[in-house]
Amino acid sequence: MDRIKQAFAAKNDLLNIYFTGGYPNLNSTMEVISCLQDSGVDMIEIGMPYSDPVADGKTIQESSSIALNNGMSVDVLFDQLQNLRETISIPVILMGYLNPVLQYGLESFCAKAKEIGIDGLIIPDLPLTEYLDDYQEAFRRFGIKMIFLITPQTSLERIKKIDENTDAFIYVVSSASITGAKSGISESQLSYFDRLKSMNLKSKTMIGFGISDNSSFEKACEYADGAIIGSAFISQLKADSSKEAIENFINTIKK
Repeated sequence: MDRIKQAFAAKNDLLNIYFTGGYPNLNSTMEVISCLQDSGVDMIEIGMPYSDPVADGKTIQESSSIALNNGMSVDVLFDQLQNLRETISIPVILMGYLNPVLQYGLESFCAKAKEIGIDGLIIPDLPLTEYLDDYQEAFRRFGIKMIFLITPQTSLERIKKIDENTDAFIYVVSSASITGAKSGISESQLSYFDRLKSMNLKSKTMIGFGISDNSSFEKACEYADGAIIGSAFISQLKADSSKEAIENFINTIKK
């Protein structure tokens, strides 16, 4: 079952929410996932905490540090997600860095992710060429879809190559900064989004970094098939991670 493809086929303007596994408490992971699905989120991205998250800003770095201190690891996360598909039907993606995947063992990681029902993987520090040469066969054999990021600085040639090798969606980073560096969407970003839209890529696109409220979500969806909210949701979990608070947050985004 291709849950990612089904999600894009079912509706426009998908909302993808990122949060760090094991945050705010070690055993919060499944509770947050369940609340997000019940709140009408279309896709969930779970961060695998790492000690050197180079693409992440202060908010997500802090959540990763707390999760690691809580005792989170890839092993613990997989244990928490073992019965994921008994209750969760929407796509679930893991986002993290290459080192923990390799430490776990590539084949073992892919096999476990497939067993649990993980749909895709985002590894910001895995270059496309290296993926195609060394990792693609394993991920595809286990049905794990790889999602690549593009930025305003990504060359036309690279965008086209990513588009050719994408079977999920392209993660459109709204700026060259780290996550959570700023909120809102500038005119230069709109120009970048418009340029991408005019390329008529075959792949679905989702815009992330700087999407934090209904206004930025709706604006991003004018140029892409959906948007990703991370740092703003982490801040919400820090302030209040109750089911009611999560539902209220999602409702303010979707309106």
